[in-house]
Amino acid sequence: MADRTGLTDEERAELEELRAEKAAREQAERAAAERAELERLRRQKAEDEAMRASVERGRALMEPDDDDLRMPLGQKVVILAVVGVAIVWLAATVLG
Repeated sequence: MADRTGLTDEERAELEELRAEKAAREQAERAAAERAELERLRRQKAEDEAMRASVERGRALMEPDDDDLRMPLGQKVVILAVVGVAIVWLAATVLG
């Protein structure tokens, strides 16, 4: 039986089925895009946390505590390295 649009009942049923399949595909694509964005944001958050922790470790290594006047370990290592290089350079010039 044809109506004003010229579609038979079978054509109308097929059209509705195709529209439903299209809507399901689009919904699946949206869900996949949202999952990808969620994963990207999680990775970015983890990277930010790692960077923040790294900066904090570096700060703790090179800066003394507020209540501690002792020299931090990182500064001691840098000073020892500079003194070592100076000793090697002095030895090379004197013996060289």
